[in-house]
Amino acid sequence: MASVPRRGVLKGLPLAAGAAIAGRATGAHADARSTARAATGTPFPQPATRTVRFRPRRLETRLTVGFTEQRLPGVGTVLTRTYDGSLPGPTLRVRPGDSLHVTHVNALPPNPAPAHHDLGMNVPHGFNTFNLHLHGMHVDPTGEADNVFRSFEPAGAPGRAATSWRSVVDIPLNHPAGTFWYHPHHHGSTATQLLNGLAGVIIVEGDIDAVPEVAAAKDIVVCINELKVSGGKVPDLSSEAVYDGIASTFLVNGAPNPTLTIAPGEVQRWRIVNAGALTTLYLTLDGLKAYQIAADGITFMKPAPVTAFQLPVGGRADLLVRGGEPGVHRLTAGGVSQPLMTLKVTGVPRTMSLPTRLPGRPTTLPEPTRRRSLIFRSYENVFPGDFPNAYRILGEGETPPTDPRAGRSDVQWGRFRPDYVNHRVRLGQVEEWTVTNDSRRHAHHPLHLHTNHFLVTEINHRPLATPVWHDTVGLPPHGSITFRLRAEDFTGRSMVHCHQSQHEDEGMMQIIEYVR
Repeated sequence: MASVPRRGVLKGLPLAAGAAIAGRATGAHADARSTARAATGTPFPQPATRTVRFRPRRLETRLTVGFTEQRLPGVGTVLTRTYDGSLPGPTLRVRPGDSLHVTHVNALPPNPAPAHHDLGMNVPHGFNTFNLHLHGMHVDPTGEADNVFRSFEPAGAPGRAATSWRSVVDIPLNHPAGTFWYHPHHHGSTATQLLNGLAGVIIVEGDIDAVPEVAAAKDIVVCINELKVSGGKVPDLSSEAVYDGIASTFLVNGAPNPTLTIAPGEVQRWRIVNAGALTTLYLTLDGLKAYQIAADGITFMKPAPVTAFQLPVGGRADLLVRGGEPGVHRLTAGGVSQPLMTLKVTGVPRTMSLPTRLPGRPTTLPEPTRRRSLIFRSYENVFPGDFPNAYRILGEGETPPTDPRAGRSDVQWGRFRPDYVNHRVRLGQVEEWTVTNDSRRHAHHPLHLHTNHFLVTEINHRPLATPVWHDTVGLPPHGSITFRLRAEDFTGRSMVHCHQSQHEDEGMMQIIEYVR
């Protein structure tokens, strides 16, 4: 079978187009100032940064989740759940070998009594309960680290003191340098909380930052949040269609369509993060010369020129962008009426170089010793009540029926169960997974794997000339993705799921257990 050329890889892949600051009052005020700058449209906003300052290398910080009013031009005042009053949350900057210590404060009000308590756990619920997921990070998925089975509950009654929880994450010495992000991952409340803007960027510094041409470029975070605003707030996901009639509001670093300046000939490094919950972004760089240098935190072997690319929910792309002739350009997303951001080329011309080689991860793995086949499938109107649709992962390892007497009817087929391990993956063993999307409607399914990256080798059974590393990849409607996986370093329970977060909250998720 003929291979896809490099340009085809970049167009076809969903994401590869081509002592510390302690976050107490001072940190929260810094975040609020960042949001204020975004609202006034003054210099291109950047989230507040928290980083390691002393030895031993440990970033110790606090993240408080509570309701905050945000003033957004063209939108109005919006009440949202935020980290430390900031939208997005602060950027955490670390290096391999560092330790990340986070105190989580849940200042949200108590959860109301569940409206659908008799329908099981795959109905959205617990909107004021959260936890921590380090999206794309190769860290321990158990204990107090990247453990999405934890629950950070709010106070049990109004007026009681906020609750607090602790996360301790040791970043391995072999961790890749790149762009990652953090967000809540409590089953049942993920979509609602992401649509409030509960997300922040993680930067792991390392070998790519020492490349002279990359080091010389201004390092810019472009965190794209997706909010569903109605009546001055983001409504909770209380029924299947609650967000259907609400247009998404897209913000870059907390601002609608902020303006960034660049000099002619200047090279900037953009770390673009799709930190939304529902929408894949089909991004176009209007008239700009841009080169992708990393996908999902994994560096390429050399820069790849891009003009347009697809960024699934949760995906990241690192770009080197060069300023051209003086003028105005825009970063747009297909189907979004307003530009995401504006780039103004102005000032004294500069001469800056682009790298020809990068310290990327090799794009080969040995032949697999095991193969698996999964199917992402959604069904319409199979349940009574407010949540009539069913979102499932079928095929090998599918969750069995909750009632064995019901047989294998689609209505009774099991969805996510926290007590059922769907896949056991041995460390060091190379596996090949083919994941098919055969949903008729609601067919937008970005696949996300926790703890380990995977190497995409085929799209719709067509081999890629250059495979690409990912942790999140969009499944083509009525098509498939094939990838190879070699799990490393960490044992314990982890996740594979759809990162269209409403589908995830309604059961399109499975458990992987990494074993020795």
